[in-house]
Amino acid sequence: MLAWLPFRPTIRIRLTLLYGGMFLMAGVVLLLLMYFFVQEALNYVAPPKFDFAVVDPNTGRISNTFSVGGVPMNSDQLNQLIAGRHETASSVAANTLLRKSLTVLVCLAVIAFAAGYAMAGRVLRPLGRITRAARDVASSDLHRRIELDGPDDELKELADTFDDMLDRLDRSFDSQRRFVANASHELRTPLAINRTLLEVQLSDPAASADLQQLGKTLLATNERSEQLVEGLLLLARSENELTDRRAVELSEVATRALEQTRGEADKREVELRSKLDPAVVAGNGVLLERLALNLLQNAVRYNTPGGWVELATATVPGGGELVVSNTGPVVPGYELEHIFEPFRRVKGADRTRSDKGVGLGLSIVRSVVRAHGGTVEATPRAGGGLTMRVRIPAP
Repeated sequence: MLAWLPFRPTIRIRLTLLYGGMFLMAGVVLLLLMYFFVQEALNYVAPPKFDFAVVDPNTGRISNTFSVGGVPMNSDQLNQLIAGRHETASSVAANTLLRKSLTVLVCLAVIAFAAGYAMAGRVLRPLGRITRAARDVASSDLHRRIELDGPDDELKELADTFDDMLDRLDRSFDSQRRFVANASHELRTPLAINRTLLEVQLSDPAASADLQQLGKTLLATNERSEQLVEGLLLLARSENELTDRRAVELSEVATRALEQTRGEADKREVELRSKLDPAVVAGNGVLLERLALNLLQNAVRYNTPGGWVELATATVPGGGELVVSNTGPVVPGYELEHIFEPFRRVKGADRTRSDKGVGLGLSIVRSVVRAHGGTVEATPRAGGGLTMRVRIPAP
């Protein structure tokens, strides 16, 4: 019904229109009733009718005609004259009353709309606090609470219910993160023992060729399991909100990530490009370096021989930006909303090989970005590959 408005019809606007509209309708009805009652009152004070006889002094004859303003008239004509003038005066008075009342009504309507807007804002102020708290929760700040004070009404009940829900969610996510971290820590010890035993066995010169091949296969499998455990540990850590934020130079973080990826890129015949402009952001340097490293490794591993990966950093309004673009297979648009989920890979035989990671790289990227209060966006390139754009707030 409010689609014709040139702005967003928020609840505050709708309540303002409701308050002002009701006042305006009540004022119009009151004005019409007042106009009707005034007209009735003017009819009650209509002048009485005259009936008179005039004696002619010359002839002594009785006549009902006399002169008014030099115009001879009888009693009927005089009554008509008085009634006409009364009707004219009544119309002028009623119209003047109506015109002035409409002017006052318009002024009062403007005041009513302004007062209604202020009252709606005051009434909806608790909803604003609830909305801000929900936005903070959406950015992974589950420790935020509304803690609404005031009268025990429906809005306070809604805020208290929301706080209770956040408490349960916070406890649930805390328990999940602790479980993942503890399980990962428990798995690291046996994996390290397995790696040591396999390395000792492979170093034995008396081992047969078949045994050597089996040991290498088991060692590669063990290394992949260790990567998975390390990824789970980092994912559990990066899900927490950062409490200690420091100024971090994104170009330095990107340079270190490039150096760590260069060997793998050369092995896969992928060209690394960089355009690193200074950009200072607030956060944790280790996590941001891991973010850039994961993006680069993902771009290198899901590329094609002879392709390229470009890493760029720049200052943007409100913070810094890190962009990783790469060539590679065409990524369907409907897959982009799932690539940040754990253990999720884009469908395709060339992206499911075991040497391309454990499926946690982009999940860690998203968790690190959320912990820093930033944003990450993935868009497909026209010729294949992706462009990953990460923005982190400034200090």
